[in-house]
Amino acid sequence: MTLAFGGVRALSGVSFAVQPNTITTVIGPNGAGKTSLFNTISGFYKPQSGTLFFEGKDITQSSPPSRAKIGLARSFQNIALFRGMTVLDNIKLGRHVHLRSNILDSLFYLGRARREEQELRRDIEERIIDFLEIDHIRHHPVAALPYGLQKRVEMARALAIQPKVLMLDEPVAGMNREETEDMARFILDVRQEWGITVLMVEHDMGMVMDLSDHVVVLNFGQVIADGTAEHVQRNPEVIKAYLGSGDIADLRERLRPGARREAN
Repeated sequence: MTLAFGGVRALSGVSFAVQPNTITTVIGPNGAGKTSLFNTISGFYKPQSGTLFFEGKDITQSSPPSRAKIGLARSFQNIALFRGMTVLDNIKLGRHVHLRSNILDSLFYLGRARREEQELRRDIEERIIDFLEIDHIRHHPVAALPYGLQKRVEMARALAIQPKVLMLDEPVAGMNREETEDMARFILDVRQEWGITVLMVEHDMGMVMDLSDHVVVLNFGQVIADGTAEHVQRNPEVIKAYLGSGDIADLRERLRPGARREAN
Protein backbone atom coordinates (compact mmCIF):
# COMPACT_ATOMS: atom_id res chain seq x y z
CA MET A 1 0.00 0.00 0.00
CA THR A 2 1.30 3.44 -0.96
CA LEU A 3 0.03 6.81 0.27
CA ALA A 4 1.43 10.17 -0.77
CA PHE A 5 0.63 13.79 -0.02
CA GLY A 6 1.97 15.81 -2.90
CA GLY A 7 5.59 14.76 -3.24
CA VAL A 8 5.80 13.29 0.26
CA ARG A 9 5.29 9.56 0.63
CA ALA A 10 3.68 8.77 3.97
CA LEU A 11 3.50 5.04 3.17
CA SER A 12 5.58 3.20 0.61
CA GLY A 13 4.79 -0.40 -0.25
CA VAL A 14 3.47 -1.22 3.23
CA SER A 15 2.21 -4.78 3.46
CA PHE A 16 1.46 -7.05 6.41
CA ALA A 17 -1.26 -9.40 7.66
CA VAL A 18 -3.18 -9.39 10.94
CA GLN A 19 -4.24 -12.83 12.12
CA PRO A 20 -7.61 -13.34 13.86
CA ASN A 21 -7.73 -13.26 17.67
CA THR A 22 -4.24 -11.78 18.04
CA ILE A 23 -2.77 -8.50 19.22
CA THR A 24 -0.71 -6.81 16.50
CA THR A 25 1.16 -3.61 17.30
CA VAL A 26 2.61 -1.10 14.85
CA ILE A 27 5.62 0.76 16.23
CA GLY A 28 8.14 3.21 14.83
CA PRO A 29 9.80 6.58 15.47
CA ASN A 30 7.78 9.79 15.28
CA GLY A 31 6.86 10.53 11.67
CA ALA A 32 7.22 6.90 10.61
CA GLY A 33 3.71 6.79 9.11
CA LYS A 34 1.80 4.96 11.86
CA THR A 35 -1.21 7.28 12.06
CA SER A 36 -1.31 7.57 8.26
CA LEU A 37 -1.50 3.79 8.15
CA PHE A 38 -4.37 3.75 10.65
CA ASN A 39 -6.22 6.47 8.73
CA THR A 40 -5.84 4.45 5.54
CA ILE A 41 -7.07 1.21 7.11
CA SER A 42 -10.09 2.95 8.63
CA GLY A 43 -10.95 4.69 5.35
CA PHE A 44 -10.14 8.34 6.09
CA TYR A 45 -7.32 8.27 3.52
CA LYS A 46 -7.39 6.52 0.14
CA PRO A 47 -4.07 4.99 -0.99
CA GLN A 48 -2.67 5.78 -4.43
CA SER A 49 -1.85 2.09 -4.91
CA GLY A 50 -2.33 -1.19 -3.12
CA THR A 51 -5.29 -3.17 -1.87
CA LEU A 52 -6.75 -3.54 1.60
CA PHE A 53 -8.46 -6.84 2.35
CA PHE A 54 -10.78 -7.58 5.26
CA GLU A 55 -11.80 -11.22 5.68
CA GLY A 56 -10.78 -11.81 2.07
CA LYS A 57 -12.87 -8.93 0.68
CA ASP A 58 -11.40 -5.88 -1.04
CA ILE A 59 -12.47 -2.82 1.01
CA THR A 60 -9.98 -0.32 -0.45
CA GLN A 61 -12.74 1.97 -1.76
CA SER A 62 -15.18 1.46 1.12
CA SER A 63 -16.22 4.46 3.21
CA PRO A 64 -15.41 4.70 6.94
CA PRO A 65 -19.07 3.95 7.94
CA SER A 66 -19.07 0.89 5.67
CA ARG A 67 -15.89 -0.37 7.29
CA ALA A 68 -17.35 0.20 10.74
CA LYS A 69 -20.45 -1.76 9.77
CA ILE A 70 -18.45 -4.84 8.72
CA GLY A 71 -16.42 -4.81 11.93
CA LEU A 72 -13.57 -2.26 11.87
CA ALA A 73 -13.63 0.09 14.87
CA ARG A 74 -10.99 2.51 16.10
CA SER A 75 -10.01 4.97 18.77
CA PHE A 76 -7.97 8.09 18.06
CA GLN A 77 -4.59 9.41 19.19
CA ASN A 78 -6.29 12.66 20.19
CA ILE A 79 -9.51 11.91 22.05
CA ALA A 80 -12.50 12.38 19.70
CA LEU A 81 -15.45 12.29 22.10
CA PHE A 82 -18.38 14.70 22.34
CA ARG A 83 -17.33 16.49 25.49
CA GLY A 84 -20.73 17.99 26.32
CA MET A 85 -22.48 14.62 26.17
CA THR A 86 -22.58 11.97 28.89
CA VAL A 87 -20.44 8.85 28.89
CA LEU A 88 -23.47 6.68 28.09
CA ASP A 89 -24.58 8.86 25.17
CA ASN A 90 -21.07 8.88 23.70
CA ILE A 91 -20.90 5.10 23.85
CA LYS A 92 -24.36 4.70 22.31
CA LEU A 93 -23.20 6.63 19.24
CA GLY A 94 -20.87 3.77 18.40
CA ARG A 95 -23.81 1.47 17.68
CA HIS A 96 -25.63 3.75 15.22
CA VAL A 97 -24.18 1.97 12.17
CA HIS A 98 -26.16 -1.16 13.12
CA LEU A 99 -29.53 0.45 13.92
CA ARG A 100 -32.44 -0.58 11.68
CA SER A 101 -35.08 2.02 12.62
CA ASN A 102 -35.71 4.79 10.09
CA ILE A 103 -35.99 8.55 10.53
CA LEU A 104 -39.76 8.41 11.05
CA ASP A 105 -39.45 5.75 13.75
CA SER A 106 -36.82 7.79 15.56
CA LEU A 107 -38.63 11.11 15.17
CA PHE A 108 -41.80 9.85 16.83
CA TYR A 109 -40.04 7.22 18.96
CA LEU A 110 -42.20 4.46 17.50
CA GLY A 111 -42.08 0.79 18.45
CA ARG A 112 -39.00 -0.32 16.53
CA ALA A 113 -36.95 2.71 17.59
CA ARG A 114 -38.05 2.26 21.22
CA ARG A 115 -37.13 -1.42 21.23
CA GLU A 116 -33.74 -0.77 19.64
CA GLU A 117 -33.01 1.99 22.16
CA GLN A 118 -33.88 -0.30 25.08
CA GLU A 119 -31.82 -3.20 23.71
CA LEU A 120 -28.89 -0.91 22.94
CA ARG A 121 -28.85 0.63 26.40
CA ARG A 122 -29.13 -2.74 28.12
CA ASP A 123 -26.28 -4.24 26.08
CA ILE A 124 -24.01 -1.25 26.66
CA GLU A 125 -24.67 -1.04 30.39
CA GLU A 126 -24.54 -4.78 31.08
CA ARG A 127 -21.59 -5.62 28.85
CA ILE A 128 -19.37 -2.72 27.88
CA ILE A 129 -19.74 -0.35 30.83
CA ASP A 130 -19.42 -3.19 33.31
CA PHE A 131 -16.47 -4.70 31.43
CA LEU A 132 -14.51 -1.43 31.42
CA GLU A 133 -15.45 -0.62 35.04
CA ILE A 134 -17.02 2.77 34.27
CA ASP A 135 -20.48 2.24 35.76
CA HIS A 136 -19.87 5.01 38.32
CA ILE A 137 -19.41 7.65 35.58
CA ARG A 138 -21.96 6.58 32.98
CA HIS A 139 -24.11 9.70 33.48
CA HIS A 140 -21.18 12.14 33.81
CA PRO A 141 -20.37 14.57 31.00
CA VAL A 142 -17.15 13.57 29.27
CA ALA A 143 -15.63 17.02 29.79
CA ALA A 144 -15.67 16.46 33.57
CA LEU A 145 -13.62 13.26 33.40
CA PRO A 146 -9.86 12.87 33.86
CA TYR A 147 -7.82 11.99 30.79
CA GLY A 148 -7.40 8.30 31.60
CA LEU A 149 -11.14 7.74 31.92
CA GLN A 150 -11.81 9.61 28.70
CA LYS A 151 -9.48 7.18 26.90
CA ARG A 152 -11.45 4.30 28.43
CA VAL A 153 -14.75 5.83 27.26
CA GLU A 154 -13.38 6.13 23.73
CA MET A 155 -12.48 2.45 23.81
CA ALA A 156 -16.01 1.72 25.04
CA ARG A 157 -17.51 3.61 22.09
CA ALA A 158 -15.35 1.57 19.69
CA LEU A 159 -16.51 -1.65 21.37
CA ALA A 160 -20.14 -0.55 20.93
CA ILE A 161 -19.61 -0.93 17.18
CA GLN A 162 -19.32 -4.69 17.86
CA PRO A 163 -15.97 -4.90 16.07
CA LYS A 164 -14.16 -7.90 14.73
CA VAL A 165 -10.98 -5.79 14.68
CA LEU A 166 -10.42 -3.11 17.33
CA MET A 167 -7.91 -0.46 16.24
CA LEU A 168 -6.35 1.51 19.10
CA ASP A 169 -4.19 4.55 18.28
CA GLU A 170 -1.81 5.05 21.24
CA PRO A 171 -4.25 3.74 23.88
CA VAL A 172 -1.98 4.57 26.85
CA ALA A 173 -0.37 7.82 25.65
CA GLY A 174 -0.24 10.33 28.50
CA MET A 175 -1.39 7.84 31.14
CA ASN A 176 0.22 7.20 34.51
CA ARG A 177 1.45 3.75 35.52
CA GLU A 178 -1.82 2.60 37.13
CA GLU A 179 -3.92 3.78 34.18
CA THR A 180 -1.53 2.06 31.76
CA GLU A 181 -1.76 -1.23 33.62
CA ASP A 182 -5.57 -1.03 33.66
CA MET A 183 -5.72 -0.37 29.92
CA ALA A 184 -3.29 -3.21 29.21
CA ARG A 185 -5.55 -5.55 31.19
CA PHE A 186 -8.63 -4.44 29.24
CA ILE A 187 -6.84 -4.95 25.91
CA LEU A 188 -5.84 -8.49 26.87
CA ASP A 189 -9.36 -9.25 28.08
CA VAL A 190 -10.92 -7.94 24.86
CA ARG A 191 -8.88 -10.48 22.94
CA GLN A 192 -9.17 -13.37 25.40
CA GLU A 193 -12.78 -13.01 26.61
CA TRP A 194 -14.48 -11.42 23.60
CA GLY A 195 -12.35 -12.93 20.83
CA ILE A 196 -11.74 -9.53 19.22
CA THR A 197 -8.62 -9.02 17.12
CA VAL A 198 -6.59 -5.99 18.25
CA LEU A 199 -4.46 -3.76 16.02
CA MET A 200 -2.78 -0.91 17.85
CA VAL A 201 -0.17 1.81 17.55
CA GLU A 202 1.80 2.34 20.75
CA HIS A 203 5.00 3.95 22.02
CA ASP A 204 5.17 2.25 25.44
CA MET A 205 7.73 -0.40 24.51
CA GLY A 206 7.30 -2.43 27.67
CA MET A 207 3.59 -2.73 27.03
CA VAL A 208 4.16 -3.50 23.35
CA MET A 209 6.52 -6.36 24.13
CA ASP A 210 4.35 -7.72 26.94
CA LEU A 211 1.06 -7.78 25.03
CA SER A 212 1.84 -8.25 21.35
CA ASP A 213 1.67 -11.51 19.43
CA HIS A 214 2.93 -9.70 16.35
CA VAL A 215 4.88 -6.46 15.91
CA VAL A 216 5.24 -4.41 12.71
CA VAL A 217 7.92 -1.71 12.62
CA LEU A 218 7.60 1.31 10.34
CA ASN A 219 10.30 3.81 9.48
CA PHE A 220 9.89 6.58 6.88
CA GLY A 221 6.69 4.92 5.66
CA GLN A 222 8.22 1.50 5.07
CA VAL A 223 8.05 -1.79 6.96
CA ILE A 224 11.54 -2.55 8.26
CA ALA A 225 10.63 -5.46 10.54
CA ASP A 226 7.65 -7.77 10.93
CA GLY A 227 7.41 -10.66 13.39
CA THR A 228 7.22 -11.65 17.02
CA ALA A 229 8.30 -9.29 19.79
CA GLU A 230 11.40 -11.39 20.39
CA HIS A 231 12.35 -11.26 16.71
CA VAL A 232 11.80 -7.52 16.39
CA GLN A 233 13.77 -6.54 19.50
CA ARG A 234 16.90 -8.19 18.05
CA ASN A 235 16.55 -6.67 14.59
CA PRO A 236 19.47 -4.29 13.88
CA GLU A 237 17.32 -2.16 11.53
CA VAL A 238 14.87 -1.52 14.38
CA ILE A 239 17.67 -0.54 16.73
CA LYS A 240 19.16 1.78 14.13
CA ALA A 241 15.78 3.41 13.41
CA TYR A 242 15.20 4.19 17.06
CA LEU A 243 18.69 5.10 18.20
CA GLY A 244 21.04 5.57 15.30
CA SER A 245 24.39 5.27 17.05
CA GLY A 246 22.85 5.56 20.56
CA ASP A 247 22.80 3.14 23.45
CA ILE A 248 21.87 -0.17 21.79
CA ALA A 249 22.02 -2.09 25.06
CA ASP A 250 19.50 0.29 26.62
CA LEU A 251 17.05 -0.09 23.73
CA ARG A 252 17.33 -3.87 23.80
CA GLU A 253 16.53 -3.79 27.49
CA ARG A 254 13.47 -1.55 26.94
CA LEU A 255 12.25 -3.82 24.12
CA ARG A 256 12.70 -6.98 26.17
CA PRO A 257 9.36 -8.65 27.06
CA GLY A 258 8.66 -8.20 30.76
CA ALA A 259 10.86 -5.12 31.13
CA ARG A 260 7.92 -2.86 32.05
CA ARG A 261 6.68 -5.20 34.76
CA GLU A 262 10.12 -5.48 36.33
CA ALA A 263 10.57 -1.70 36.25
CA ASN A 264 7.34 -1.28 38.18
